[in-house]
Amino acid sequence: MKKETPKIIKLESVTDIHRIAGLSGPVHPMITIIDAIDLLDMCKSNLKYVLSFYKIILVTKMNGKFKYGQGHYDFNEGSLIFASPNQVVGKVEADTNSEGISIFIHPDFLQGFPLAGKIKQYGFFSYAANEALHLSEQERTTMQSIFSIIRDELNSRIDDFSREVIIAQIELLLSYAKRFHKRQFLTRQVVNNDLLQQFEDLLNKYFEEKAVNNGMPTVQYLAETLNYTPNYLSDMLRSLTGLNAQQHIHQKLIEKSKDLLSTTSLTINEVAYQLGFDYPQSFSRLFKLKTKISPAQYRSTFS
Repeated sequence: MKKETPKIIKLESVTDIHRIAGLSGPVHPMITIIDAIDLLDMCKSNLKYVLSFYKIILVTKMNGKFKYGQGHYDFNEGSLIFASPNQVVGKVEADTNSEGISIFIHPDFLQGFPLAGKIKQYGFFSYAANEALHLSEQERTTMQSIFSIIRDELNSRIDDFSREVIIAQIELLLSYAKRFHKRQFLTRQVVNNDLLQQFEDLLNKYFEEKAVNNGMPTVQYLAETLNYTPNYLSDMLRSLTGLNAQQHIHQKLIEKSKDLLSTTSLTINEVAYQLGFDYPQSFSRLFKLKTKISPAQYRSTFS
């Protein structure tokens, strides 16, 4: 029997979330905070949801698993998960003792404030669930206090200053999240060093076996092969080496091209094709950008 494809429901307003969760209407049309227990029935269904919001989930206790895409991920106390608009959120398998809180922010709520543009620069909104931020007890307390301030502001009488105060708290939350992610990269340095070695091995293998037929490696391909999201991979690499994933690709490409130019009789065009370039001019332009000399000038130093 053919397996039925789960239905995907798009939620475009805060009111939609409250309706699906069986809650009364929100106090604000563009932002809401909901306790995990109130979302449990909605999240236990086999339906999938596409939310037109920024979503920040603070998990303080979860006895179960969170389904994101094709994977299930376990969370202990103190995890923070971010999702940007139009990401698919799947089923949660958790019992009624689970505790947490979610904030849903419609992009329009941020319009007119610098955060509307700045929020897109926070790469962790595109991390997968297995790349969640795991908080220390002190970090969890900090996050809970910010969530509480936002909730209190929403539950108070909405006035001319409410939006400004709430956005200031969201910015503070994101700044702390950025700091805490940096801490997590450092405390997981042994694991990340292993990932760095896997990344280097994969990159070397690609240039040796696939580039000539498949073209230049992409960050998307490398991240998916290593089971990470592109943003998480780049942020992890940057924390270890100071270079993001694309810069690592360029660095490896220059390293390989120098080797071919200095040890083989391949023409510059052949070197370009060997490395996955469709057009030799693109190779020469990148080589000169990175080394300050042309491939021909570099080769001449070995004559």
